[in-house]
Formats: sequence, C-alpha cells, structure tokens
Amino acid sequence: MSREGRKRFALSTLKTAGLALGAAAAVWGVVEIAGIWQAEPKRIARAVGTAFVNRIEVRTDGRLSQDWVEHTLDLPKNVTLMELDLARLQQRMLAHGQVRSVRLTKQFPSTLGVVITERSPVARLRAEDGRDLLVARDGVIFAGVGYTEAGVTASLPWLDGIKLERTETGFAPIEGMVTVAELLAKAHNEATGLYRTWKVVNLARLDSDGEIEVRSSDIQKIVFSTRLDFLTQIARLDYVRDAQKVPLKSVNVGLGPQVVVDYDTAAVIDKPAVSPARNSSGYRFILPDSNVSAHRQTHRDL
Repeated sequence: MSREGRKRFALSTLKTAGLALGAAAAVWGVVEIAGIWQAEPKRIARAVGTAFVNRIEVRTDGRLSQDWVEHTLDLPKNVTLMELDLARLQQRMLAHGQVRSVRLTKQFPSTLGVVITERSPVARLRAEDGRDLLVARDGVIFAGVGYTEAGVTASLPWLDGIKLERTETGFAPIEGMVTVAELLAKAHNEATGLYRTWKVVNLARLDSDGEIEVRSSDIQKIVFSTRLDFLTQIARLDYVRDAQKVPLKSVNVGLGPQVVVDYDTAAVIDKPAVSPARNSSGYRFILPDSNVSAHRQTHRDL
C-alpha cells in the first residue's frame, strides 16, 4: 500500500471509531435516563410539582386589573401548577362578559400565565334593578370593570327600546348590535362633534322596519335606515342641521336624498333657511348628493 493509501485508511478508521463511540454514548445516556425514571418516577414528579403557585402573571388589552383576575380565579391556598384544572379556570373567566377570550399557561415551577382579550363598550343601558351596564359591538352585556372609575362611559349613548332576557350568567346578547355599532363608529370617526350630542339610541323598530332612532341634545328624533349607507345619512343630517337656523324637532335621513324635517313647534319660524313643502310627515328637502359631498369635504378640511 502506498503512503497516501495508508493515510486515507487511517483517517477512515478514525472516523468510523469516532462515530461508533458517539453512538455508544448516546445509547448509554438513554438507558441511564430510562433506568432512573423507571426506578424513581414519584420522586421526579414531586421535584417538578411541589412548588406552590406564588405568582399570577396577567396581560390584558383592556381594563381588568391584577386584583380582579386573582379574585376571579380564586385559587386555593398552597396549590401547585400540576393540580390546576386550566379548562375549568378558563370557563370561570369567560363567565364574565368583559372577557372575550383568555389563555392560561403553566410556567414552571410556580407561575400561572393569564393572557386576556377584552370586549370594548359601544353603548350603555340601565337594567331594571338600577344597575348601569355596558354593551359591546357583538351585543354582549357586561358590568364594565374599570370603566366607571375612569369616566370613560360618560360619553357613550344610552340604549332604549330593547327587552333584556336573563340567562344563568347574566343577560342574553342584544341582537342587531353589530349594525348599531357601525352607525355609532362612523358618527364618532367622521362627525365627532355631532356624535357627542347623541344621548339615546332607540332600537324599538330595528327588527320590524330596519330603523334606528337617535335622540340628541338638540333634536328629539333622528331616524336612520339600516338599508342605506350610514356615512351618507350622517352627512345629510349634518347638512340639514347646519342649514336650518331654527330648532329642529325631528329629522328623517333614511329616505335617500329626500330628507324629512319637522320644526320645533315652540320655536318662532319666520322663514326657513330653505323653502320646503309641508305635508303630514313634515317638511321635505331634496338634498343632491353633490351638495352633501361638498358639505362633508368642507367639514373634513376644517
């Protein structure tokens, strides 16, 4: 065998020996671990699970506090992570309508992780027992922990024209709130000054006629239609409200370009800003979309 051949042979032998030693060490490690587990499984389990839960780590996107979470979970004293039933604790949290979703994780040796996604209120209502409750976009009703103290709910309109249905955990969700929330959101985002005057939203004719009635601080009755674009209706309301120099009693913007206005009978009307035709339902104005669009753009520029 040549000198180069002997070198290649030696290197090949060393590689083979190294692989054999590595495989033997791995097998030995697995055998040892398996032997320890088979010999003393209870001791190993105790080493993992004897530490009591001494910390609850809370993360939320809303207003629920650490104290509220700890009180709601109500963990037994000197409980370990191994003893916790996470599914049962999750259901305990979800029983509160403010909690949209919650994820619980065991972080050994002694920390329980809690990640909460909360519902946000879009309106408020008063129950028969006198409690003030909040309503989310999906219609879920909840007490609103942390909202009253911060004064956030004072700007939300009240809901009227609904009948609350009791359930085992509280009240059934209000149907149609997704549509109502869309109207409120567009008014809040596109006409904030107008939205701030809205005090009560009546849903009595939402199912039957597809209408939402709003009572503001200066107009007793404003009618919106769920069949038409809310943003256009809000712009028409804003247009009529700015154009008339006398108090308005009611405005119906749910009839398309034809807006029905009724003046406050207590006000002295010498001459309306626009010369409308009077009929049994009120004064009717025809508002071309071009006028409304121009008015909306003016407000945006301001």
